[in-house]
Amino acid sequence: MEKKPVTAIIVGAGHRAFVYSELAKTNPELLKIVGVADPNPIRRKKAMEYFGFGEDMCFESAFELAKKGKLADTVINGTMDEAHVETSIPLLEAGYDMLLEKPFAVNEKEMRKLVECARVNNRKVMICHVLRYTPFYYAIKERIESGELGDIINIQMTEHVSYHHLATSYIRGKWANSDKCHTTMLLAKCCHDLDLMMWFMSATKPSKISSFGNKFQFKPENAPEGAGTICMKDCPHVDTCVYSTKRLYIDHPDRWSFYVWDALEHIENPTIEDKIALMKTDNPYARCIYKCDNNVVDHQSVLVNFESGATGTHNMVGGSSEPRRQIHIIGTKGELFGNFEESKFTVLKINPSPDAHHEECDVEEVDLNVTGDMVGAYGGHGGGDEKLAEDFVKFINGEEHSLACTSIFDSVAGHLSVYLADESREKGGAPIDVVL
Repeated sequence: MEKKPVTAIIVGAGHRAFVYSELAKTNPELLKIVGVADPNPIRRKKAMEYFGFGEDMCFESAFELAKKGKLADTVINGTMDEAHVETSIPLLEAGYDMLLEKPFAVNEKEMRKLVECARVNNRKVMICHVLRYTPFYYAIKERIESGELGDIINIQMTEHVSYHHLATSYIRGKWANSDKCHTTMLLAKCCHDLDLMMWFMSATKPSKISSFGNKFQFKPENAPEGAGTICMKDCPHVDTCVYSTKRLYIDHPDRWSFYVWDALEHIENPTIEDKIALMKTDNPYARCIYKCDNNVVDHQSVLVNFESGATGTHNMVGGSSEPRRQIHIIGTKGELFGNFEESKFTVLKINPSPDAHHEECDVEEVDLNVTGDMVGAYGGHGGGDEKLAEDFVKFINGEEHSLACTSIFDSVAGHLSVYLADESREKGGAPIDVVL
């Protein structure tokens, strides 16, 4: 008997939901998109036309959809972070299983509420920790699971957020002000990284967390002398400031197009003149980088103590020249260090014999042969997005899934670590106990 594809309804027809839903186009035998729920009529129409379902399967909200009962196997929930819990609960109660974007909740109370809802309703909820699926991090997990590094003593992780990404998403954009988006910088940007740390350290549990961080660079007192408020309208530094909207968005109109040109989505093919005109208005992306309403940190350091006695650190630094994620793991038998963007890592294994290749240790250079084009594929997550969507189908069908598959229950340690790190930061770095 021919297996039918898993059916799904998109809730929140934004960029991430479309990226995961692309599996329905590339592998229609696995996934079929049959509906959409979104308050924006333009996005509802876009989803309807792209995936080929009727207007009867278009809904203005998750709540309207939930009232109709179960119309598909699953939901792909790509709503904004602060809406994840309120949109997910009625759909889980209506019988839907779910693929849910990270972070799945913006605070500990909401996290525990959603986890309990999934448990009580016996629903399958998979969280989009897409970096687990990249060749780089997946291969590292395999090395840890093989035991060749021994017991992990320390894990060090860093994420350098590029100046143009920081400017677009976390100073001018949707995640700049925690009072509006209800997420911190660490939660919005680094729940990936804390999840990876907990995944690699799954043999033990976090016990205590401490953190420091602040808003260092992007504040009014650091603006160039005479700076205006709208770069392309009233600022004399528009052609020289690294962060001017002209240099970031007009000179590079495609780099952050999904976010920056959101206000032009009613125009089928906006011209560069349309974009220049928008950058002379009070649009959020047109503002002086030093005179926005951003209140999230632009750098933060996290220290984790584990029950085993191991320690871990994560450093997030915004405003770097280029994006970079690095990792260094030291175990009782060896160590591993590498760079995500290059998809390369080195394994050093202790070997005191005269035959050791390099000063009493064996050295293995691993190149996963992920080129720049591949790293940028499927939404810029090293090719992980499509693999995640494929694993979601296996997860729903009860088939054997990969090491990377993350149910909502598996995602608790990483999310809780972020919440507690931010609590510690607000308390001047005071250590906070972790209670899972």
